[in-house]
Amino acid sequence: MQLLINIDVPDLAAAEALYTQAFDLTAGHRFGAGGVELLGLQAPIYLLQNAAGSVAAADARRGYGRHWTPIHLDVAVERLEPALERALQAGMRQETELREANWGRIVRLADPFGHGWCLLQFVGRGYDEITTN
Repeated sequence: MQLLINIDVPDLAAAEALYTQAFDLTAGHRFGAGGVELLGLQAPIYLLQNAAGSVAAADARRGYGRHWTPIHLDVAVERLEPALERALQAGMRQETELREANWGRIVRLADPFGHGWCLLQFVGRGYDEITTN
């Protein structure tokens, strides 16, 4: 199996510029004017242009204001501060202060399209610091 990450955006060019700058990704395949593959993480990210208000699922309509979803993406980085600065300069918005835990450090971000992201910096044994089995 392979994991593919699809992210709906209302403006493909703006989203491509944001994510390539914020996370040091590169464009792979293009799918006409409606999609682009971004490479550089363990799973490819596919940006899919879909207009606000278009049908998303069942009776739900797409909206790009800040929203909560039980799924968000974490990007693990070697050094949190430079990665945060790059993401902010690209257009991400910082939503929390940097938080420290025994597994590492984290900060929550939002992109201009309403999606939540986290930057993580693992320390010590990372999540193994808190595993119970």
